[in-house]
Amino acid sequence: MAGAVSLTLLLGLLIALTPLGTDSWQPILPALAADLGASVREAQLTVTAFFAGLAVGQLAWGPLSDRFGRKPVLAAGLALGFAASLACLAARSPEEVAAARLVMGLGLSTGPVVGRAIVRDLYSHERAAGLLARMVVVFSVVPIAAPLAGGALLIAAGWRGVLWLYLAMCAFLLAACAKSLRETAPEPRAAVGLATLARRFGEIASEPRFLAPYGAQLLSQLGIFAFVSNSAFTLVRGLGVPAGAYSAMFATVMLGQIAGAWLSSRLVERLGLVRLLRAGTSIVALGGVAGAALAWAGVAHWLAVVLPFMVYMFGTALILPNATAAALSPFPRSAGAASSLMGASQFAAGALVSTALGFAFDGSARPMASTAALAGIGALIVERKFVRGPR
Repeated sequence: MAGAVSLTLLLGLLIALTPLGTDSWQPILPALAADLGASVREAQLTVTAFFAGLAVGQLAWGPLSDRFGRKPVLAAGLALGFAASLACLAARSPEEVAAARLVMGLGLSTGPVVGRAIVRDLYSHERAAGLLARMVVVFSVVPIAAPLAGGALLIAAGWRGVLWLYLAMCAFLLAACAKSLRETAPEPRAAVGLATLARRFGEIASEPRFLAPYGAQLLSQLGIFAFVSNSAFTLVRGLGVPAGAYSAMFATVMLGQIAGAWLSSRLVERLGLVRLLRAGTSIVALGGVAGAALAWAGVAHWLAVVLPFMVYMFGTALILPNATAAALSPFPRSAGAASSLMGASQFAAGALVSTALGFAFDGSARPMASTAALAGIGALIVERKFVRGPR
């Protein structure tokens, strides 16, 4: 039992590297912009660059972990994230920060892609969904703690203070993976050329058992990306919320994800992952539409943002572990490549959403909430039309 708990904690922290790099960064964006003389769009570019690094990195790390093993690839990525954090400390312009954040995203992306692959190495279907849901509980603590830590470090050490948090986390995970994580990649591990890799990605992307659940998951995550990338400017600049209060509001929204992940971990083996996926898509559609309706009705109050997105996050926590398990289960020998394809497309979409919302920001919650509404409705449609299984 102790070993299972420690594995869950370690894998949960690995997949949480991406929200650590985004959610702790959000509270410092206004201070970064003021210190470096950057516009909202230039500050937003540091978020977009991180998403772009995550997308490119996840496309590479998965196949590399299929070939060379999970542990060496994790070590390489975490070391790269450590080095990029040091470079970001020395940056003196928004362009230099964005470049360092791009490399940071490349390195930290190894955590979620290899973490998902390890789950598939060990389990499939409902058992995999159960472990993933427990990992999401751990994962969801980071989006609550990260903005609070980011706000506290901002007060204590300025916007660069958060970079010391990244350095500490990379060093801790490097030591923990070296000591506690066993190699799980299946043997034999054949060399993979670019042509073979492209063919493998094509086979994965054309598999209906992958496309249907992952399509619903990807669409639901667009609403998460909208909130993560745009909520600081919406609430602080648009609605006049103090920076310290924003951190608490962000953490409150993430309580919805913790509650949903805990419920999913308790119910998945009883109800099955397909039923939970259906419930999750219904809830994200409800939360997204409610947020957009309030925004377009002109309700300029922080509760009109926080409550609908809390509901939205609850729904995504029912979708993410169950859709991931369903999408990865057909690929026992190429879990790394399948995980890479998922991660790369997610964060490529995240980079596009972040960029678009940077241009669309008008001081209100309308662009962010409308994105979540369209994403939730899209996830619901895909699940209803394409996901197959017992109802």
